[in-house]
Amino acid sequence: MAEGMRVRFAPSPTGALHVGGARTALYNWLIARQSSGSFVLRIEDTDRERSTPENVAQVLDALRWLELDWDEGPYSQAERRPRHSEGIERLVAEGHAYLDEGATRLRVPDEGATVVQDVIRGEVTFEHAAIDDFVIARSDGSPLYNLAVAVDDRDMGITHVVRGADHLSNTPRQILILRALGADPPVYAHLPLLHGPDGKKLSKRHGAASVQDLRDAGYLPEAVRNYLALLGWGYDESTEFFTTEELIERFSLERVSKSPAVFDEQKLRWMNGHYLRQLPPEELTRRLEERLGRQGLEPAVRIAQEKMQTLNDFWQLAAFLVEPQPDDTAAWEKVMTDGAPERLRRAREALASAEPFDASSIESALRAVVDELGVKPRDVYQPIRVAISGGTVSPGIFESVAVLGREETLARIDRALERAAA
Repeated sequence: MAEGMRVRFAPSPTGALHVGGARTALYNWLIARQSSGSFVLRIEDTDRERSTPENVAQVLDALRWLELDWDEGPYSQAERRPRHSEGIERLVAEGHAYLDEGATRLRVPDEGATVVQDVIRGEVTFEHAAIDDFVIARSDGSPLYNLAVAVDDRDMGITHVVRGADHLSNTPRQILILRALGADPPVYAHLPLLHGPDGKKLSKRHGAASVQDLRDAGYLPEAVRNYLALLGWGYDESTEFFTTEELIERFSLERVSKSPAVFDEQKLRWMNGHYLRQLPPEELTRRLEERLGRQGLEPAVRIAQEKMQTLNDFWQLAAFLVEPQPDDTAAWEKVMTDGAPERLRRAREALASAEPFDASSIESALRAVVDELGVKPRDVYQPIRVAISGGTVSPGIFESVAVLGREETLARIDRALERAAA
């Protein structure tokens, strides 16, 4: 990869930053970091009604959460209108553009073609006969998208434009404008579109559609970066986990596929679970305590970590270790039948005398009850789980009881036995 590449991420701030935009930002960021170049952030905010300060803030918030730092910007395209106007005036003065019913159109040659040397797609030819003289400025003088983009890319010295394949049709128009302005076009690379597992264009129905959705769902930024990098790119046939440093070192546009990539949230959950289990328990605790606004979670985090796939899973798994939870009536009715209260009473007696009250001693005490009663382990453990957690899902039962402590465990079992007797 060439040294000192200047790339740009140029989102339209019309809402949250979606997954496809986040991948585009990531690929540009990786190129800039690998080449010791510059990652330029440019906000294409010429749609003043939708480009609100709140929407711009959402884009910046998403990039910061993904830890994709920019070297220049954020530049406002709308604030660069004087430069766009200069470009329009020059094109008209030099005969490359003309007025038509108040609007300004670029003259497109009648013959020949504009050839895009796309890094990903190879040579793409656009016949001039199929491109009408297109409008570059409205009758009020305001520039249209292709003119503004071409002028901005020229002024900012952008060497490589890496963006979604939906922009490919804009590329010959931007090249024609740049050449008319006497500028060399950048190198282009158009990324494959993202589809859902059903093969249709990615949308909200496929799950988390924006970066903020992913954050709210409990994904880790480092896992999201890893997963987004693999949506269209691969280093080899088998490697799936990359540190960010490895992505910077190994990423290349030449290995990006032309075919649409599939965003599968179940695959992301699996990958995120791997990252969660790799975190030191202290670091996972710090993130969860910050997220939940609570302290003292580390004992619960240590026993829930193995079963978690997202940060949100922690509260579902282990909330009962932090504070009593309401009973799940369906779980109660399913488990607390056919002698379950009596098995729970015997388990309570064993737990009351277990010494020391740690996971190992608790396991020994409860296995003795299982053996004595001649039942399956779950016939003893599930009534305990329902009694202490309110439901049928928890971290390991021995570890859960140990973290909860003898006094609180026995108190919850007693409440369950009272309810069963009522």
